Amino acid sequence: MNQTAAVFFDVDFTLIYPGPAFQGEGYEAFCARHGVAVDAARFPAAVISASHILDRDQDAVYNPQIFIDYTSHIIKAMGGSGAGVEPCAAEIYREWAACQHFQLYEEVPEALEALAARDLVLGLISNTHRCLESFQEHFELDGLIDVAVSSSQHGFMKPHPSIFEAALKLAGVRAADAVMVGDSLTQDIEGARRIGMRGVLVRRSDAGGHAPEAGVPVIRSLRELPALL
Repeated sequence: MNQTAAVFFDVDFTLIYPGPAFQGEGYEAFCARHGVAVDAARFPAAVISASHILDRDQDAVYNPQIFIDYTSHIIKAMGGSGAGVEPCAAEIYREWAACQHFQLYEEVPEALEALAARDLVLGLISNTHRCLESFQEHFELDGLIDVAVSSSQHGFMKPHPSIFEAALKLAGVRAADAVMVGDSLTQDIEGARRIGMRGVLVRRSDAGGHAPEAGVPVIRSLRELPALL
């Protein structure tokens, strides 16, 4: 790979993953509070069936309703119906911002420390309404992250060019000297490559959707990242 001055990371499913609150039984508990009955066993298929909603709204102005619609679809695909569906989806959306519902992939601290030891600028670019400063504090990453841009703060969602450009400006680096690391081929990798950044796709399992274009490295763990740069 070329000279690297900065490495930017997606957050959800790249650095952290959701705990039980955002699995089938967690959704069932959320729904019960709103008087909505769902089948927890239908959750995995429901998530897959809702993916087109996020795909449809990529490259858009950040709007919470995008994620509420996505979550409503999941609830309905789990068998939920009635007036409680949208309020329940809105509650789940709000709770997604709470760091205590998530866990850090275990290799993340050592990978970030290895990159920081090379004097690389490290950043976050996330399609989220989560406070990225609170995220760093909660997961004890203070001092490792130099810049952070969320789509709710910036106004546009990945893969819109402006959110990557904003992060590069904060970092003080050129696109050609920066790498984007994330789990979404469309949002993270293709979005970054559109403005001249390089991309590294994190694919922790075989179920990963479309194959990346030639020249896009694929890693299973962030432990593999330092050797690529």
